[in-house]
Amino acid sequence: MTSGSFLVTMTTGFLARAMRLLLASLRRGPRGPGRALFSKHERREQRNAASAGAPAAALLLAFSGLCAAASDPSPLPRFASLKADEVYMRAGPGQGYPVEWVFARKGLPVEIVREYEDWRYVRDIDGAEGWIHRVMLSGSRTVIVTGTGVATAYDAPGGEAGAVFRAQPGVQGELIACDGAWCRVEIGDTRGWMPMESLWGVYSEDGLE
Repeated sequence: MTSGSFLVTMTTGFLARAMRLLLASLRRGPRGPGRALFSKHERREQRNAASAGAPAAALLLAFSGLCAAASDPSPLPRFASLKADEVYMRAGPGQGYPVEWVFARKGLPVEIVREYEDWRYVRDIDGAEGWIHRVMLSGSRTVIVTGTGVATAYDAPGGEAGAVFRAQPGVQGELIACDGAWCRVEIGDTRGWMPMESLWGVYSEDGLE
């Protein structure tokens, strides 16, 4: 479907109003001198970066999420992950608030601790907190390897099975399952069990019914 035909289909009712809001936001343009293009984890000194208008990709994601429920019924706190390669964390729940962090790591786990309408107040592994629009967050669970040394993943929980891979602190992986003490994760297309205490992005009760 071409961009022209896409716009034509959005001319009535709720979808039309939503599109007008998005287009108005795009026309307003940047609120600051430019976007900060850096990885939050590589450039900690760039905190309090200038705010900028949302990129076109973020606007499309926001539009796609308008038809979903306005609030998530899941309990708080809970873990989520970043849905895009560039995600803004703002000082308040709205596009007009300044950008405090720019994340450049798709799939990074964050903890949602508060909600306000379509905005989620989140915390990252370093303790940085701020507001992210819900359409930039995914319910897919991911984890980050923690600690000061290399962590080992095993073929089965308990640490008695054979080692399948080792990962340095800071390595990100997908969370597959937990049993209350160990979690099965996937890193680099390889799956293995790692102790919970060596992972950030999980709760001690994960896997316990």
